[in-house]
Amino acid sequence: MSESVSVQFQPNMVNLFLPHSRYKLVSQYWPRLRQCVESLSDEQIWWRPNASSNSIGNLVLHLNGNVRQWLVDSFNKREDKRDRPAEFAAKGEISGAKLLETLEWTVHEAVMVLDRLTEADLLARYEIQGYVVYGLDAVYQVIEHFGLHYGQITYITKMLKDQDLGFYKELNKTGHAS
Repeated sequence: MSESVSVQFQPNMVNLFLPHSRYKLVSQYWPRLRQCVESLSDEQIWWRPNASSNSIGNLVLHLNGNVRQWLVDSFNKREDKRDRPAEFAAKGEISGAKLLETLEWTVHEAVMVLDRLTEADLLARYEIQGYVVYGLDAVYQVIEHFGLHYGQITYITKMLKDQDLGFYKELNKTGHAS
């Protein structure tokens, strides 16, 4: 990560940034990711297109590790016990239901953190994964990272199921909300 830029919050910036971050994680990314995983068999969850690619199972483990490391443990000042290589080495030992249960708890803990953060927390510096970042960077990294891998999970699910997942069914034929 590059060196963080000094941030000056305007009034109500924290009151916009944190609820929006929470909304993206809890109301968009997480339910859609869960829907994808629930729609697949354990065999499909652990399918890899090739040795260089990750399965959905690997991505769920990776998201759990990332959210826990960057948001839950860092802001709660807990020891970092993440084993990142294990997230990618797993080959199907965990059921889809257990993957979702674990990530759901981590998302719940992340929401508890987001709900209590202050401007001071966002401007404080943290060492995470060997990087020194502002709290703002850590929150943004988690939400952006979750969105990126949720998109990969959606793509793999669409590939495996050969169907639209209906995430934007409220849009009419012109692509605008009805």
